Amino acid sequence: MDQSELRGAARAAVELARRKGAQEVAAGAYRARHVEVSWRDGRLEKVSEATSRGLGFELYVDGRYSAVGTSDLRPEALERFLAEAVALTRKLEPDPYRSLPDPALYGPRAEVDLQLEDPFHESLSAERRREIVAEVEAAARAVKGAEAILSVTTSFSDSHSTGYRVHSNGFEGSSRGTDFWIAAEVSAKDPDGRRPEDWSAVGNRFFENLSKPAGVGRTAAERALSRLGARKGESAVLPMLVENRCAGRLVGFLLGPLAGGALQQRRSFMEGKLGEVIGSPALDLRDEPLVPRGFGSRLYDREGLAARPFPVFEQGRLANYYIDTYYGKKLRMAPTTRGPSNLAWGPGVGDQAELVKAVGEGILVTGFLGGNSNGTTGDFSLGAQGFRIRGGQLCEPVGEMNVSGNHLELWQRLAAVGSDPYPYSAMRTPSLLFEGVQFAGL
Repeated sequence: MDQSELRGAARAAVELARRKGAQEVAAGAYRARHVEVSWRDGRLEKVSEATSRGLGFELYVDGRYSAVGTSDLRPEALERFLAEAVALTRKLEPDPYRSLPDPALYGPRAEVDLQLEDPFHESLSAERRREIVAEVEAAARAVKGAEAILSVTTSFSDSHSTGYRVHSNGFEGSSRGTDFWIAAEVSAKDPDGRRPEDWSAVGNRFFENLSKPAGVGRTAAERALSRLGARKGESAVLPMLVENRCAGRLVGFLLGPLAGGALQQRRSFMEGKLGEVIGSPALDLRDEPLVPRGFGSRLYDREGLAARPFPVFEQGRLANYYIDTYYGKKLRMAPTTRGPSNLAWGPGVGDQAELVKAVGEGILVTGFLGGNSNGTTGDFSLGAQGFRIRGGQLCEPVGEMNVSGNHLELWQRLAAVGSDPYPYSAMRTPSLLFEGVQFAGL
């Protein structure tokens, strides 16, 4: 199905659902293709390709609501499906807060080309995909010390999606996008019998802008080999520098409680704190949905609200929640958007190497392992591994550590953010430096 066919299918589906008894309808028609090639220790391990298409519906029937979907688009099957879906929706409990968004929130929509689709995608051959994964392994096994490598697993994946969404109260919107990913995982053998492992991955909306495959393999191998000889970290209160690629986990714990559902259900440590200071002045964060080629870029969100940049934290002060139409009504708050797009951080003070020098004594955390974070209280406890920082230099690898505390205290200790946002995530987290963090050796 091309874009015009998806548009026709979505429009027709809305009209059909209304004929079957729904007062309001949102319908989205989509088509998606995903290809993945996996390579392990010199052999092709797996090739998979999946193409899907379908229709998703949100039905508003006599004050009741349901969300349903089908992949059977035959006219007779779709008519039967919607008749049954509307009938079943009538059996649900009424919910007076359910409705489509106010049409005024659908616009004005930004007139900008987000550049989310690479036309080269259709030309990418199976041979090139296989060449890439083999090249990644070859580079991993060519690094210094590669004799300690036990196994190398590499992968290349690419996706193409297209969709069209229609609401019965006037919204229409289309979307198209591609993405490409190269990844590698390397495990090594330590003299003491342990098997440290690490990974590297790069991605981009456009194939030509992907980092070189060899660099992915080298990075994964060097990171795994750097874990050889890791020792147990000591218990101490030290500065914690969090590497940009794993800092997203901490930020995710901070953003989750900003969702309307968490607030309304009293599952958020951010409840009632709009306008209050949550973190240090270094916590300066904006939601930026209109970034060209961004992984989270969009012209409208999942319920059709026009995408607009807005501040989330301003120099530590909580400026906005993520509120959709439904929870906005329940909370008596104006909708902002249903969930994060791309994140943009305030000015950074240097890259990881510069921050390591500034720390003097501390821990560089390169990975959080297991653990949990309580969205209701803000308490967290996370396993961590990384490197000891001594005299402004990275020294021995350390592991078997636990970091614990409360987010409302942790973010007050944010001393600096780096100028090195991680480019392979919509969060785009930079290196984050926290003062006085409690580490416990396990």
